[in-house]
Amino acid sequence: MNGHSCWEFNCNATQQPEKYLRIWRRNLISKIWTKNKNMKMSAAEISQVLKEGELEKRSDNFLQFWKRKMCVLTTDSLNIYADSQKKSKSKELKLQSIKKVDCVERTGRFVYFTIVTTDNKEIDFRCTGRDSCWNAVITMALIDFQNRRAIENFKTRQDDEIASPEQKEKRMARGP
Repeated sequence: MNGHSCWEFNCNATQQPEKYLRIWRRNLISKIWTKNKNMKMSAAEISQVLKEGELEKRSDNFLQFWKRKMCVLTTDSLNIYADSQKKSKSKELKLQSIKKVDCVERTGRFVYFTIVTTDNKEIDFRCTGRDSCWNAVITMALIDFQNRRAIENFKTRQDDEIASPEQKEKRMARGP
């Protein structure tokens, strides 16, 4: 991200979010493209990839071990693979099912964060200090997804209102 740390990026992104979101997308896509040009992914998949790398996910079982996973964040989902070759996808977490990224904490060599889903399930992750931007990138992707969805909903409502002026007249006639 042009030599800025994750924390500088977050501070600047709140001041001019549209500008930094465009720069953020362009930089990540070009960085991932050059890093992964030998991988067998379609052009559409590569253009949608925002970040990929290793994350550790806490297991849901009784012992709650940390397991290394290869993760790929796209504009629509966080894909979690069981192996580094990304042959077997163990989980696809759609951004529409994520409520927020919560509980960000840096301790020692790890950054810990929790993804809270819309059904209030909590999924714990950690990454090493050198890959500490995961929580920020997921948050920005979530904001971008929610903004795109809000714009689509607004356009749909606007199209519905334009398409049926007689319905608008009926609503006005029912008024007080």
